Amino acid sequence: MTEHPPAGRELVTRLRGGVPKPIELARFLDALAPAERVAAVRALGRPEQRRLYEAVRGFAPLRLRDLVPPGTGDRVPVRHFGRNTLPLFTLFEKRFCRPPGADPQSPGTLWGYNHQSMSVVTGPGYFVAREDPARSEVLIDYREVPPDRPAGWPPLRTNDRGLGRLVYGNMVDTLRRVSEHVTIGSAARGGKELGSWFVLCREA
Repeated sequence: MTEHPPAGRELVTRLRGGVPKPIELARFLDALAPAERVAAVRALGRPEQRRLYEAVRGFAPLRLRDLVPPGTGDRVPVRHFGRNTLPLFTLFEKRFCRPPGADPQSPGTLWGYNHQSMSVVTGPGYFVAREDPARSEVLIDYREVPPDRPAGWPPLRTNDRGLGRLVYGNMVDTLRRVSEHVTIGSAARGGKELGSWFVLCREA
């Protein structure tokens, strides 16, 4: 059995015992130091991520400014440390930035890609993120690639060819708010949820 850090054990326990209470989970995560917060969310396996995703449905709105705070400059990357429920290569990052000229308080889109060990094979998994006003969630759309990228990001590449098509092709993920820094997502392809989740923790 994997030995989790104390904050991770506590978060796993909260999600396994009884009905998770979103407000209590948010307070717990908000009180952690940045490194503890990342370690805690990366301790969550498939059962815990599935329960968390359902527990926070409708809990609190998620906006693009929560992913890239208004004080961040245009094109400045913001790292979100994650763990997914795939059998391999579970640790990864999503990196977001605000396009140049967008309103820092209410940008229309964010640009982003997936930073992970298999990107040399699958491609960077570029996406465009938008708010879903109907559900106060954020949609991560791999069907669209940003028109540009910050310096240092991988070359732009679509998700409709090679192995990238199998991983990211025709996918739109739904992202929900858990706390100030933490979000939980569900992957869907062609409008159908895949039963695959991922949890993210924004850098402080």
